[in-house]
Amino acid sequence: MSKKKLASINPASGKLVQEYEQHNHYELASIIFGAERAAKEWNKTGFGERSALMMLAASKLKQNIEKYARLITTEMGKPILQSKAEVEKCAEVCEYYARNAEKYLANEYVEAGGRESFVAFNPLGVVLAVMPWNFPFWQVFRFAAPALMAGNGALLKHASSVTGTAIAIEALFTEAGFPGNLFRTIKIGSRYVGKVIEDPVIKAVTLTGSVRAGRAVAAKAGAELKKTVLELGGSDPYVILEDADLDSAVPLCVNARLINGGQSCIAAKRFIVVRSRLAEFEKRFVDEMQNKKMGDPMDEHNDLGPQASESLRDELHDQVTKSIEKGAKCLLGGKLPEQEGAWYPPTVLSGVKPGMPAYEEEVFGPVAAIIAAEDQEDAIRIANDTQFGLGAAVFTGDIETGTEIAGKQLQAGCCFVNDFVRSDPRLPFGGIGHSGYGRELSYFGIKEFTNIKTVFVK
Repeated sequence: MSKKKLASINPASGKLVQEYEQHNHYELASIIFGAERAAKEWNKTGFGERSALMMLAASKLKQNIEKYARLITTEMGKPILQSKAEVEKCAEVCEYYARNAEKYLANEYVEAGGRESFVAFNPLGVVLAVMPWNFPFWQVFRFAAPALMAGNGALLKHASSVTGTAIAIEALFTEAGFPGNLFRTIKIGSRYVGKVIEDPVIKAVTLTGSVRAGRAVAAKAGAELKKTVLELGGSDPYVILEDADLDSAVPLCVNARLINGGQSCIAAKRFIVVRSRLAEFEKRFVDEMQNKKMGDPMDEHNDLGPQASESLRDELHDQVTKSIEKGAKCLLGGKLPEQEGAWYPPTVLSGVKPGMPAYEEEVFGPVAAIIAAEDQEDAIRIANDTQFGLGAAVFTGDIETGTEIAGKQLQAGCCFVNDFVRSDPRLPFGGIGHSGYGRELSYFGIKEFTNIKTVFVK
């Protein structure tokens, strides 16, 4: 295994935070072996014991919000208030599954003749999670809370840039009293993930990340006949109809574009506006965007921190530049700041059309693409003109129309009316198309990594 260290770099300054040695082959084999043994013992526990420990994990998160939030902001750059909110949300998902797992996984009795017949939900064993840097706590806990409550063990391969966060999460579960080796972080580069998937101990894989990463993991897991859940990218459309209330819609749209520095799979990315409201929407949107303050992410008064890395920032700027070269009009931003770190300003592109990166690709940063539609039907057509299908929203004064569009016409896994798209422990989360498959959260999510077993007694 490579001797190359995993590096955490502060994106606000570009300076090295810390380097971490990768696990060698022997250490990795020992971790996997330990996880298998721990998962077998954990499977024997009852929901009462699991729930008590998960509530302790939630308590640890709440007690250490400041510490964990500063770690998140240091490693990936999001504004500190958003980091605190992320930690709080992790506590919520722990509490949610601690309270509901037993109910969700109770035997479901079915009348099929014989003495009795029912569906049981048994844990699979050890689940491998390949997680991204953008929500370094939340992405992990929304997988780990249901997986552990279902009786599984977990191995975390986190993004290399947030290795400090990965180590902290493992320590948190240990401090909360979970059995040793049940939840472990493996410090390896992406090139070694395939070897871990091949190990017979690994029974399933969940990944949140890029389409390219999803294809690679799905191909390897498929070759091993192991189940996967994939949450990949998004190019979320926000449809603005003629009767939309722009007083409420515009601030929601701007926040939906800028949350987490625009580095969210479900961040608003394409704003599809019927032509009769286009000029008004653009003016209001630009005014709202330019009032957002970019600066030190540790300062609670700032709305926008740096991008997660300079290389990602440069890819984003390349998408903006190429879109402008193809005819998009830059109404705000679009220029690289002259300062150290991975900074990029709030940017608004208008006149975005097919063939431009801002129309065709996932734009992962604080860049809004405004697209004109002739009418409601055209707006829905444009919204669905994408290979992605994670989130979508529609803004309208007619709730019935909005509900019809969200419920039946927008092609995405999560559709909101007059609000921004977000995940919630109580609601299933996931996408279609190039946004992946499978569902996390709610009672759907906890069943993804169980053996849905038929039992028939004559």
